[in-house]
Amino acid sequence: MKYNYEYEIKYQEVDGEKKLRLFNLENYLLEVAGTVADSLGFGISQLHPRGLTWILTRLSVEMYELPTHCQKVRFETWIESNAHMLSTRNFRIYAKGSKRDRACQKSKVESQKSKEEEWILIGQCKSVWAVLNLEKREIVNIFDDPMFEGCVDGEVIEMARVRMTTIPEPTGCEAHKVVYSDIDYNGHCNSCRYLQAMTDAYLPDYYGKKVRVDINYQKEAMLGENLQTLYLVTPDGVQYQQKNEHGETSCSAKITIQ
Repeated sequence: MKYNYEYEIKYQEVDGEKKLRLFNLENYLLEVAGTVADSLGFGISQLHPRGLTWILTRLSVEMYELPTHCQKVRFETWIESNAHMLSTRNFRIYAKGSKRDRACQKSKVESQKSKEEEWILIGQCKSVWAVLNLEKREIVNIFDDPMFEGCVDGEVIEMARVRMTTIPEPTGCEAHKVVYSDIDYNGHCNSCRYLQAMTDAYLPDYYGKKVRVDINYQKEAMLGENLQTLYLVTPDGVQYQQKNEHGETSCSAKITIQ
């Protein structure tokens, strides 16, 4: 089963080029995943009373173009698999023109078929999730629970996994302290905030090009922690590694430009 949700890009979500920021794009993906999970009976509202929650462990996004202010965006999503303590959820991302463009270009009478053909595929995503025990802060396997029966669609999106490596000699380094606005209702740093800190440290020029973002979440960051964002500029983009005060990697990522 596949599910579709539509949104209009807001002005506070775009950058100086009027393009949707990458971390705001990730926020939409997480919002859609959470909304679908809630509607199917295994979302945060159902897991939290049991002392459990969803956490994102890996995210890969390919964007052929980024939507702009006022554009309508549609997220199509489905569950590929629930196996080995991990749930894989896929997305296709579509976009339309702005309200102003549609008002100028559309005729008053339009068939349903032509409306559907206006959606243009602009990206795809593969995300991997796990269920966390909030008290023990450990991943648990609950996919044999009856609430997950019949929820898997099974369609695979082929996206080669990008290998993350350590950065021994970074191009640069920026400090980031985990503050109040970084914390979500799971009590740790929100997934999107890692990418925000990374792109604040260094943002490659990807406008008008195909861009891919790969993120591995390795160790949750908590309120008050001091993180160091290391980045290495490469010929095809930039690689990031965020470390905590103990030298442990909290998150690693790579932005690849084609």
